Amino acid sequence: MLIREANAADWPAIWPFFHEIVAAGETYSYPRDLGETVARELWLLRPPGRTVVAVDDAGTVLGSAKMNPNHPGGASHIAGASFMVDPRHGGRGVGRALGEYALAWARAEGYRAMQFNGVVETNTAAVALWESLGFQIMTTLPEGFRHPTRGYVGLHIMYRLL
Repeated sequence: MLIREANAADWPAIWPFFHEIVAAGETYSYPRDLGETVARELWLLRPPGRTVVAVDDAGTVLGSAKMNPNHPGGASHIAGASFMVDPRHGGRGVGRALGEYALAWARAEGYRAMQFNGVVETNTAAVALWESLGFQIMTTLPEGFRHPTRGYVGLHIMYRLL
């Protein structure tokens, strides 16, 4: 698996799984009916942010991540990141590879920590992955996320020093 910077030509491969994940409404707080144009603007970042794709030997996009300052100004030394793995390629270590890449990127860019502002507590695979990569749950916003089948569930804020 190769992780490389995403470019405009990658969007047609990202959009189908991005749309599927967002429309399911189980893990992202984006509007479930988010249109493609807005989605592309949200996901394909300009510097100081960065968007990458994980591709296999055939060039198939397996997943994507975006990394950026979590907040501007006085809090811009904390990185943020978001990850999406094509469900058809889950269980192959794509999420872990993207997570490790994002942490290395943040260190190289001089960030002091990384924070995830909203990890849905029912997304247990993601929570376990981030904990295995050294993230801690700093707090959970009770009923911070409206899950389409489970109702109101907690939303974790996860953090890790670099």
